[in-house]
Amino acid sequence: MLRIAMLSKWHVHAEGYARDAVNTGKVQITAVWDENPERGKEWADRLGADFESDLDKLLAREDIDAVICDTPTTLHEEVLIKAANAGKHIFTEKALATTVEGCKKIADAIEKNGVTFTISYPQLFNSAMKLIKSYIDSGKLGKVTTVRIRNAHSGVSNGWLPEYWFDEAAAGGGAMMDLGCHPMYQLAALCGKPKRISGMFNAPLGSKVDENAVSIIEFENGIIGISETGFDSFYSPYRLEVYGTDGTIIGESGKIQVKTRETAEISNEPIVPKCEEADESPLIKFINACIDGTGTPDGLGLDMATALTELLENAYISDKTNTTVTL
Repeated sequence: MLRIAMLSKWHVHAEGYARDAVNTGKVQITAVWDENPERGKEWADRLGADFESDLDKLLAREDIDAVICDTPTTLHEEVLIKAANAGKHIFTEKALATTVEGCKKIADAIEKNGVTFTISYPQLFNSAMKLIKSYIDSGKLGKVTTVRIRNAHSGVSNGWLPEYWFDEAAAGGGAMMDLGCHPMYQLAALCGKPKRISGMFNAPLGSKVDENAVSIIEFENGIIGISETGFDSFYSPYRLEVYGTDGTIIGESGKIQVKTRETAEISNEPIVPKCEEADESPLIKFINACIDGTGTPDGLGLDMATALTELLENAYISDKTNTTVTL
């Protein structure tokens, strides 16, 4: 049985992580810490776990093997370094940190202490991503020139996001720092090493952080990646588009259509290919890796975590300075 401590209920996914972990039958949640003690104690009572207001005392407990971190993003550096130094395996919500420098400090502590690390990139191993990656790697799309990914919802326009979500000092940003993480890490996985980035963010409904955001990235291989996100969309299906010299893939809410030179010889209409099943979630991969002693799961380690922060950090710099940032 893997004994886990939940570190904060700040993030909206924290409740789901706790539920999914317990539902594996492989996890016992032994303790909770929260920077908001009142919220943390209430949650610990519901989980049937101890509440500990002192993070250092919690991390010193011998009945904790691993932690799930859902603190404000700007607290990740402090909290994760302490967890690593205490020898606890780490599962963390994205983004790892708001700066590359912060990521490096966290990585140093994790590598020094040899703990298993996993970042939550749930869109990295879904059926659409697996199919798109296989088409790119096979060369059936020819030279890929453009990849566009959109992920948006109505959290501001329909008023269902918590008020603290708009505190930049805690969240580190707005829509691009939250929902925009998913298109960003998907672009990093599909397109390789970035060369330069431009960000354009605004808040048409008046939030204190970006509500509507687009980042454009040129990668070293010539691909232009477009990451779109927002909190103001009444209807916005998750959409992935890949354009190449010999083929195009359009994916929307799990439905995939492909047209290549090869398929055009058979039909002028796009085909709907059979997709593989999605992989296990990052959280399940983490739990199994800790129990089996297999180390950080592929694609969910420190390199990918830092690659996301590099894009995010420089997208915000670009927006604030009205410049294109060379990486």
